[in-house]
Amino acid sequence: MAVARGWLTCLALFGLVSAFAGDEEFAAVVPSRPINFPQDFGAHPEFRTEWWYVTGWITDPAGTERGFQVTFFRVGTGLAGDNPSRFAPQQLVLAHGAIADPARGRLLHAERSARADGRLAGADSGATRAWIREWRLAGDGSHYVAHVEDDEFSLDLTLEATQPPMLNGFGGYSRKGPDPAGASYYYSQPQLTVAGQVRLGDRKFPVRGRAWLDHEWSSAYLPPGARGWDWIGINFDGGGALMAFRMRDSAGRAVWAGATLREADGRQRIFGPAEIRFRPGRPWTSPRTGSTYPVTWTVEVGHGPDLRRFDLQPMMDDQELDSRTSTGTIYWEGAVRCLEQGSERGKGYLELTGYDSDLAL
Repeated sequence: MAVARGWLTCLALFGLVSAFAGDEEFAAVVPSRPINFPQDFGAHPEFRTEWWYVTGWITDPAGTERGFQVTFFRVGTGLAGDNPSRFAPQQLVLAHGAIADPARGRLLHAERSARADGRLAGADSGATRAWIREWRLAGDGSHYVAHVEDDEFSLDLTLEATQPPMLNGFGGYSRKGPDPAGASYYYSQPQLTVAGQVRLGDRKFPVRGRAWLDHEWSSAYLPPGARGWDWIGINFDGGGALMAFRMRDSAGRAVWAGATLREADGRQRIFGPAEIRFRPGRPWTSPRTGSTYPVTWTVEVGHGPDLRRFDLQPMMDDQELDSRTSTGTIYWEGAVRCLEQGSERGKGYLELTGYDSDLAL
């Protein structure tokens, strides 16, 4: 999952709000459609929203750990469908990049947005290739390259798959609420190896680490009554992985939830809403936006003798990303450690949306 609030805000940036089309202009997510590789590594412009979302932990030669994020969004506007011009505003591409650096004590982040004209910006079908000028994420499901460039930082990374894609939900059909029509197609690629170079200011250094890639597309995502969601993607040290999310109402109650647990030997289990509990812990309030986020969590999956309980601790508290000039949202996107029975089991990322205001997706 990745943040995609305020698509109307995105469209407003391009002067398109007044003509924005409804969901009926886009394809529906149905459980009978299987995920097909390699085709589904690429874009699906017949659906309203889509994202490729990479997060991970990286370490430099001095042993310093940092977190990073590279996310590309594709948004269908429902406009100018019959216009063959590359300037027609049929699709928008937006991107977020970030580094969590404890030495600085706050998230370094940047964002980009553009019409998808196929030259300066776009998202290709058939293989992963999304770009806005020099920013890019490209790959074939086994090998990826990611590049983000900003004044404060840059990321130039290669990512290699060590496991097959992990299909979430039922064969990649991931329910987001009680109504089966509210769903996405969703797979993850955990346990990616990372190598490359990072720049902070004018200082460059090599890094290595592990990452997680989510690819998700939908036309009707946020269920009625949901204010936002909480999500985790955890790479376990032994080779396993956990994805879990809950859609949350304004009172903090779960509207829906889902989880996928992959063991190191490849065995996989899907959990339904009754088997997942997100319990918020210590709050942190942003000094910039005034938004308050729970930055420690306990997440439980399963029940009875099969219950697994994981405690999440942030790399640092200030991992808020203000993307109001692209996707129109403020959210917390942070590197976390995952503990089980008091011992660290792995590392990953936690995403908290809808704490500043209700999402509109």
